Amino acid sequence: MKKKMCKKNIFYAIKKIIKKNTEPFWIYEERTILKQIKKLKKFDVIRYAQKSCSNINILKIMKKNNLKIDAISLGEIERAIESGFSAKNDEIVFTSDIFEKKTLLKIKKLNITVNIGSTDMIKQIGKISPGHKIWLRINPKFGYGHSKKTNTGGENSKHGIWNINDAIKKVKKYRLKLLGFHIHAGSGINLNNLKKICKYMKKKIIKINKKINIISSGGGISVPYKKTEKKINIKKYIKKWIKAKKEVEKHINKKIILETEPGRFLMAKSGFLISEVRAIKKTRKYKFILVNVGFNDLIRPVMYGSYHKISIIKKNNKKIDFKKTEKVVISGPLCESGDIFTVKKNGDIETRDLPKISIGDNLLFHDVGAYGSSMSSNYNSRPFIKEFLLTKKNKIKMIRKSQKIKDLIKLEKIK
Repeated sequence: MKKKMCKKNIFYAIKKIIKKNTEPFWIYEERTILKQIKKLKKFDVIRYAQKSCSNINILKIMKKNNLKIDAISLGEIERAIESGFSAKNDEIVFTSDIFEKKTLLKIKKLNITVNIGSTDMIKQIGKISPGHKIWLRINPKFGYGHSKKTNTGGENSKHGIWNINDAIKKVKKYRLKLLGFHIHAGSGINLNNLKKICKYMKKKIIKINKKINIISSGGGISVPYKKTEKKINIKKYIKKWIKAKKEVEKHINKKIILETEPGRFLMAKSGFLISEVRAIKKTRKYKFILVNVGFNDLIRPVMYGSYHKISIIKKNNKKIDFKKTEKVVISGPLCESGDIFTVKKNGDIETRDLPKISIGDNLLFHDVGAYGSSMSSNYNSRPFIKEFLLTKKNKIKMIRKSQKIKDLIKLEKIK
């Protein structure tokens, strides 16, 4: 009953915004975010991967619920600080495979712990900040992902350190303080490949035999996008990591902290993208429904061949006839043939069975809270669109204004 009420609340909020708002928009549901956080409470630390959705109002929710933050750029460091996170107590950890000069100086100034992904970084931080706190990100020499583009382990991945022994020598040479190890094999981890990941992490740490403080299990916890996809058994997922942690503790004779670094798991299900149908056209093969959002807004389908459920709100709240459906292709307004939202894994066009759609209807893209807005661009000189939050008290709050075209042009007016 509670779940149904929750869904009613979000759709009521969407309809309310549509009445007052003629532009497309994103909306997130705070209750869904909090529900996902609760599932991970058995980890010692939940560190939010803000790249999945970096709006400062979302970051404030994470901060309020005692999460820590992962930053992968100077911009993300600044967003974390703006949202109330501090460099103290490792509230912010910087994860990357390189240091940009400005970022390195900021990290030194604030004494931010670094999750190091390449041995060159060890030398660069060591030269200017001896004794700096670091983790080492291990490339486990294998990886997984819902797409080959989200596989972060193995010889085809740029991420992580391949030769750990060499890295350990450099850490000693530059007198850095090694706090722990991080492993992230890809986005879309399930219980089958998790066993291998835990075993590898445990084996490596025991072999290195360092008195570390932390193990980070990385992120990549899978979420289902289709009805046919199963939810991961999160209790078993956590249990496997806790078991690995205890075995490491027993070997090094020291208590350690077990972190997780979720992004998609916390945010995906909370988000919707709302568009309006602006044109309908037929070819010999397909019926195209053209909406006023493009892959500049939601890039996941064209980038990864990702599936997102699509539902309809009829113009003037007319009833939907679910018994009569038609095969359609949902596409955007960009001057690109690839601006298609209904695609196969390989990127080919795929039709979707949907009830009859008319000009002026609103189409809702589901499960876009992660890597939706945060991956938006200004391609075709299209401004970023509004973002809303449905709070846990069922209040609708705008959390980002729509960008103006003049804002885009302003940066190019150089006197």
